[in-house]
Amino acid sequence: MSHGGPETEIKLALADVKTGRALLRDAGFRVTRRRVFERNDVFDTPECALRKGGALLRVRQAGRAITLTYKGPAAVSRYKSREELETRVPDAASIAAIFERLGFRPIFRYEKYRTEYGHPEGGGVATLDETPIGVFMELEGTPRWIDHAARQLGFAECDYITASYGRLFLEWRHRQGLDTAANMVFDSGSGRAKAE
Repeated sequence: MSHGGPETEIKLALADVKTGRALLRDAGFRVTRRRVFERNDVFDTPECALRKGGALLRVRQAGRAITLTYKGPAAVSRYKSREELETRVPDAASIAAIFERLGFRPIFRYEKYRTEYGHPEGGGVATLDETPIGVFMELEGTPRWIDHAARQLGFAECDYITASYGRLFLEWRHRQGLDTAANMVFDSGSGRAKAE
């Protein structure tokens, strides 16, 4: 969610979306951006040079908003912190075509429904992400704010997840025996992950 600077965040696994909404509401968080469907396309070279270097190049379509994002290598401790540069773009297809002309290709697509929350005291952002592999809450802000918000929501440091959705998908598909599934997308109708 940064527009040019470090992004520090964690994820928390939830039983379901109803539980997440209740936890956020009871801790005083309020919706600041309504639930929206997101399609995220990750680009890399055929050799996966960005991924091997810990970087990411992504085009996100969230409703009518299209965002181009670069994320630098992550420093992982209790939190995941990395450079994040974002800018709005008018046309996802044109950006994809430009990337392909430059030698990048789409290597991974992931989908989710995201709702953003804020707290009257400020300090950070909480998001509720409904994904094909489960429901997650992300807390983004300073490490101090993240720890405070997590405790307020009933979580401990041992609950912190610093893996990306790409990494979580790889782990999920291995557990499911779907090692050939390439993208984390919804199967229309079921709301579950589709082996694509």
